[in-house]
Amino acid sequence: MASTHTPAHPAGPAAGTQLLEHPGHDGFEPDGPLAAETETNRHRMPRQTRGASPLLGVTAVAATLGATGFASATPAAAPAVEAPDETPVALAADPGLALAARIQQQADSQRTAAEEGARLQAAKEAEAKAAAKEAEAKKAAAEAEAKKAAALTLPVSDYRLSAHYGQSARYWAHLHTGLDFAADTGTPVMAIGQGTITSAGWSGSYGYRIVETLPDGTEIWYCHLSSIIKGSGSVTGGQQIGKVGATGNVTGPHLHLEVRPGGGAPVDPETWLEQRGLTP
Repeated sequence: MASTHTPAHPAGPAAGTQLLEHPGHDGFEPDGPLAAETETNRHRMPRQTRGASPLLGVTAVAATLGATGFASATPAAAPAVEAPDETPVALAADPGLALAARIQQQADSQRTAAEEGARLQAAKEAEAKAAAKEAEAKKAAAEAEAKKAAALTLPVSDYRLSAHYGQSARYWAHLHTGLDFAADTGTPVMAIGQGTITSAGWSGSYGYRIVETLPDGTEIWYCHLSSIIKGSGSVTGGQQIGKVGATGNVTGPHLHLEVRPGGGAPVDPETWLEQRGLTP
């Protein structure tokens, strides 16, 4: 077999240069395929032996990534940061916006003041209306009371006039001072108007008498009664206060009615009643 070994340089090895031999397994130069492989291996980098350390490092990284759910591999989302309110900065930076804000604030304040003023005005008006309504109701009640007090009624419903004011007769010591309503004994006698009974009882020739004082001070005398029903206190027009009788200086049962304004001298009862819309 022909040798593939390159002969030494004719001139011999250069000074300072040493040829390295790559012995085979038995310390001789191989030839053939083995020699070619050997020649090729001369120019290869030495093969590094894979140890356990690199594998252990990869395994540890894999374990770490698995344990953390690949948290380190995937970048964490940045926390949401709320943007600060930039309105003050914008207002401070823009005088126009600041002026508009002040104008809006003033408008809001004025509107609020106007609404409050309107509310207070409405409340005052409602209160005034309520007060006026109450005053009107009181006035109406007072007028009704006054009308009731002024309203008069005849003292007897079933009667005939037997004597008039100013008449003279032999059995009267003086002129007749009242108006006589002849009626059966026991006929109801009513107060002619609202007033107060200021006197009731026996009164000589008047027999049993009731004196009623009206609101204007006028006294009404009811005389010759057979009985007294209401002897004191307030009465209303048409309220029964006694009964027709024949007590005192009389010739038969009748009601002797006298009208004395201010508690003074008597006046004609018939004229007084007619002036107040009553016709005996």
